[in-house]
Amino acid sequence: MGWISDQIDSIKSLQFRQVITQIVSLGMIVTSALIIWKGLMCITGSESPVVVVLSGSMEPGFKRGDILFLHMSKEPIRAGEIVVFNVDGREIPIVHRVIKVHERQDTGEVEVLTKGDNNFGDDRLLYAHGQLWLQRHHIMGRAVGFLPYVGWVTIIMTEKPIIKYILIGALGLLVITSKE
Repeated sequence: MGWISDQIDSIKSLQFRQVITQIVSLGMIVTSALIIWKGLMCITGSESPVVVVLSGSMEPGFKRGDILFLHMSKEPIRAGEIVVFNVDGREIPIVHRVIKVHERQDTGEVEVLTKGDNNFGDDRLLYAHGQLWLQRHHIMGRAVGFLPYVGWVTIIMTEKPIIKYILIGALGLLVITSKE
């Protein structure tokens, strides 16, 4: 309890100008993070340039908790590439490998079929009702790199929200009470 009372005393001793300075600093940190994210979106051409693998469907290549870096170019998608896609009616994107590419003769559009490396069958059961192929607008990006296990931080904070709130509160308290 000594640490908490010290922090409360520290907050009480802050001048109004110091509080405003700390709030502006926190706002600049948040704004900088958003600018970096938007910059990555422009550079990679992907609406989500970084994603976390949430399941074991791509093992042994990618494990749960790996972070993938995505890029979306105009080049045609090829069988064997690992893509991240959104399916209509689902919020969470899926990371799977393209197993078949189909070009429509009438329109020239390329459609793809995907499958998780650790799954038995293709992903048609995961697609929207009646959908047999993914079109280009479903695909968020191609995996171009990864960091193993770093995404566990995100998974833990999603599965145990109390940890997220404690961490955010502690960081906010730290920013407010720092005297620099």
